[in-house]
Amino acid sequence: MRRFLACALSVFVSCGMAPEGLDPLDGGPLPEPGVDAGQGDGMAPDAAAGISAGEDAGLPDAGLVDAGLADAGAPDAGRPDAGMPPPRPDAGMPPPRPDAGMPFSGINKVFVIALENQAASAIYSSPNAPYLNGTLMTQGGYATMYADVLGSSVLSEPHYLWLEAGTNVFADHTFTTDGNVTATNSTSSTEHLVTQLANAPTPKTWRSYQMGLDATSGACPISGSGQYAPKHDPFVFFQDVSGNPPSKTNVDCAAHHRPYDAASFQADLRANDVADYTFITPDLCNDMHGGVCLNGCLGSFTIGTCVSTGDAWLAANVPAILAYIATHDGVLFLVWDEPEAAGMQPFVVVGPHVKPGHASPVGYSHSSYLKSLERIMRVPVLPTVAGAADFGDFFEPGFFP
Repeated sequence: MRRFLACALSVFVSCGMAPEGLDPLDGGPLPEPGVDAGQGDGMAPDAAAGISAGEDAGLPDAGLVDAGLADAGAPDAGRPDAGMPPPRPDAGMPPPRPDAGMPFSGINKVFVIALENQAASAIYSSPNAPYLNGTLMTQGGYATMYADVLGSSVLSEPHYLWLEAGTNVFADHTFTTDGNVTATNSTSSTEHLVTQLANAPTPKTWRSYQMGLDATSGACPISGSGQYAPKHDPFVFFQDVSGNPPSKTNVDCAAHHRPYDAASFQADLRANDVADYTFITPDLCNDMHGGVCLNGCLGSFTIGTCVSTGDAWLAANVPAILAYIATHDGVLFLVWDEPEAAGMQPFVVVGPHVKPGHASPVGYSHSSYLKSLERIMRVPVLPTVAGAADFGDFFEPGFFP
């Protein structure tokens, strides 16, 4: 700094920019020889020492060097972000998904059609089920070892509860009948699938289409009416769905239920008004239940006529679902609640990533159904079904989680 000042002084004088004897920096008299700079003009010794130490009085960084607040040699000096923390390695990246760590699922939409009381032997290779055998089972797969978890002596309602919760036994109630939904024939348990879907980190939607709903059944269909039976709609038996006590006007329950008719349902498909999980139950005349044939729907009681009527209903209603799932990475499960007697029960899977014509030899049950839905929907598997086999064998590699 002394050399700089000396050079500057000589230049100013030699160029005639300051009168001889005057300080070119401030126009004042130059100090006498031997007098320290700063003393001749009244500057305090400390201030003069600052200049003599190399600090330019009046410049922006004056006095900062000794204070440690400026580093003239630092490459970051003067940067707009000087003094800011370094950027995060994930800066600009999207936040992690709430379901991060759950298995990948290549299936986006699940449709289920619930059918009734037929053994696999009454369906597979049966001339009474041409649509099932000639179309659905060739396009998709079917189970050869799907067992009844409760036994044929147990009624329908407990089987449907098992599809939803992996059990029919709860701390406050054990389901054994086919009764309507009441304060005593319902449960406060929240350990079931659709509540898992609603409470998931990435919530999933669900909807139940029930054929035959009317004013008597209610918009939240807890009461039987005509050919509709609540025993085939498992969700309404849970009080966190239908209310405590259950009510046919429960708003949240009604929002998750719609009457099934082909025209309205297909309009929902065209509008893409489709839940992640859609559960469809035909009425008692079309669900293949053997007992239906005694109540006037068909006029005669044979397994063949019940199966053929149900098969015809599937032929009229399933093609619209197949068209939808083909373009939305969906899957259709056809599940029977129980076989009418001892033996295996049928189960059919159809979808764009299902192995066509595959007869799966894996041992399955309704526990497998629930576990598979939980995995597809990326929610935790309930302890009641943790040990069950899932439906992975039906799918091409990379699509079932």
